[in-house]
Amino acid sequence: SDGILYGPLRSERADCEVRIFNPDGSPAEVSGNGLRIFTRYLWDTGRLKSRRGSIESGGRIIYAQIEPASGDILLEMGRASFWSEAIPVTGAPREVLEERLEAGGRSLRVCAVSLGNPHCVVLAETPTPELAKTLGPLIEHHPWFPRRANVQFLQAINRQMIRIEIWERGAGYTLASGSSACAAACVARRLGLVDGEVTVRMPGGELRVQIDEDYAVTLAGPAAPICQGELNGEFLLAAGQ
Repeated sequence: SDGILYGPLRSERADCEVRIFNPDGSPAEVSGNGLRIFTRYLWDTGRLKSRRGSIESGGRIIYAQIEPASGDILLEMGRASFWSEAIPVTGAPREVLEERLEAGGRSLRVCAVSLGNPHCVVLAETPTPELAKTLGPLIEHHPWFPRRANVQFLQAINRQMIRIEIWERGAGYTLASGSSACAAACVARRLGLVDGEVTVRMPGGELRVQIDEDYAVTLAGPAAPICQGELNGEFLLAAGQ
């Protein structure tokens, strides 16, 4: 899978907590797609008592709202930060905007942003899967990023739409990512390329991102069940559970 959601767990700060793990076993602080899926699961199983609830993830509180008629789920993702200490990015304290990063023999124009997890947005005229697969792992593990980075290759299509290709920290090439969509949209807004409401086009589909004046971010998009099952008890015993 693209990731594992473990929960709901008891939280002293929110309605519940979820822990998120990447395919390589590393923890993920937050996942926009994962939290939309988790919200849908809470609703379907009756654990969400109203259309709006709060979820603790990676030390942050995310507010989620489900729209049953459309199937859309809205997440209040918090405020984006471009400051190097928050992301984190090595070097002098600064906003990491339109800097040059060397990777794969190329000089790339990049911005970095945090939404509770680290992102590096590469400004690219034509994002392609090959570009993401070639440069993504180099940027993920670049010395600039002590906690590694999620990487987005960004093209602004017009004032209301961007397109991205994604290399996700701990997961590799990814068809869609909620937090990546938010990070890329925030960078595009900060650089004056888009307005406050942005559709983010990815190979796996589209999500909508709203960015307030103070860079508070709301993510919107659908989530639908695919299947359900049970892990065999013998397997769980063998796994020490």
